[in-house]
Amino acid sequence: MKTKISRSVIPRLSVYYRALMLYKGGRLVSSQTLSELTGYTAAQIRRDLACFGQFGTPGRGYETEGLKNEILRILGIDKLWNVVLAGVGNLGTALLSYKGFKEQGFNITAAFDTDIKKVGRRIGGITIQNIKNLKRFIGKKKIKMAIVTVPAGAAQEIINLLVRAGIKAVLNFAPTRPNVPASVELINIDLSIELEKLAHFLGSKG
Repeated sequence: MKTKISRSVIPRLSVYYRALMLYKGGRLVSSQTLSELTGYTAAQIRRDLACFGQFGTPGRGYETEGLKNEILRILGIDKLWNVVLAGVGNLGTALLSYKGFKEQGFNITAAFDTDIKKVGRRIGGITIQNIKNLKRFIGKKKIKMAIVTVPAGAAQEIINLLVRAGIKAVLNFAPTRPNVPASVELINIDLSIELEKLAHFLGSKG
């Protein structure tokens, strides 16, 4: 049975994993060293990792490779996830061109768009397909994860199509908050909101 992870822990585990990937200190790593690498307190790191069992040895630390592998398993990225992308505008094109996803366990296998002029073009080794092919492709390949980079006005319709096709997890970059069934995990990333946070930070500093 899979361990239920608190939403607040997930991003910290990802940061710990990235720190471990860069760590060159040897076979063992302490919570204090991870604290220095990540900015989280050693106590927070120990609490987070203790949620999933006893990984470390008091006074010695954690076995580096073992901890990396365990975090990969907990996050569910100890295997390659196939992903589809819907919407090949500027952002979609940039994501297709990025080569790092596969190294991190995510393989964008197909891209879809409603614009007939884009269909057939190749970006990052992926041929853009007509959105009409989406349901058949997802069903055939049994894909469960999708990235949505369409305009706000089209997001709900496209996400509805993805859900009907069998998608269970959506990363949505459209600046809107679509509705999905309770059985579907939806993460919204609005770049404008993040920039507004930075603007507020700069403004508050005078």
